[in-house]
Amino acid sequence: MKLRLPFIKNPPLVSVVRLHGAIGMAARGGLNDAALAPVLERAFRKGKPKAVALEINSPGGSPVQSSLIGARIRRLSDETKVPVIAFVEDVAASGGYWLAASADEIYGDDSSIIGSIGVISASFGAHVFLARQGIERRVYTAGKSKSMLDPFRPEDPKDVTRLKGLLGDIHENFIAHVKERRGNKLAAETDLFTGEIWLARRAAELGLIDGIGHIGPKMKERFGDKVQFRRYGIRKPLLARFGAQIAGDALGSIEERAEFARYGL
Repeated sequence: MKLRLPFIKNPPLVSVVRLHGAIGMAARGGLNDAALAPVLERAFRKGKPKAVALEINSPGGSPVQSSLIGARIRRLSDETKVPVIAFVEDVAASGGYWLAASADEIYGDDSSIIGSIGVISASFGAHVFLARQGIERRVYTAGKSKSMLDPFRPEDPKDVTRLKGLLGDIHENFIAHVKERRGNKLAAETDLFTGEIWLARRAAELGLIDGIGHIGPKMKERFGDKVQFRRYGIRKPLLARFGAQIAGDALGSIEERAEFARYGL
């Protein structure tokens, strides 16, 4: 146990929370609000940190989980008066950028991928294949929209219209969050909300991030060479620590890799 003497000044402390992986997916300790809640609580409240640094490497995922995690970060920051600084590694895209925008400042590596402020829904259509195999699809519902976008039936234009309406509403929520958090830092002459991605230096010019910087040098620059880091993260399940992996986790890992692959990673 460390002895704390009142006449000895402790070095500045920065809590570091690693946010790695797709949001809302269970694979490899994927990011979701329930799993991160105790992690963030400890990071903000334990040891009176000077700041909480977020190490972000996420291609996005669930818009709801992104919003819940971002809102929790803001609540804890406001309650504890502890500033939040985000450091992007490979990518902070889509929901990953939502998390980054929840910080007070954002920095990235020269080659970090930033942006993708948009919403996507992907599926498939297999009704032709079923027909060729002589398979008949039977669906019974109570409620005319209950089987919306069933991939085993021909696409209905009305369903597509409904889906695009939902995606549009979620996109507006995303845009509102970015505008609220980044304010007048955003470049007014460029449409930043098309789903496009940029490398960090261009993203800084557009106001999406605050500059180029890595966590160690940046925190020493701000809090001095004696700054200490205390790391927090989601603990892996017991079986995963011993290398055990079930089929569901394997499938989730493939899905997560597919998300990263969209950005060439």
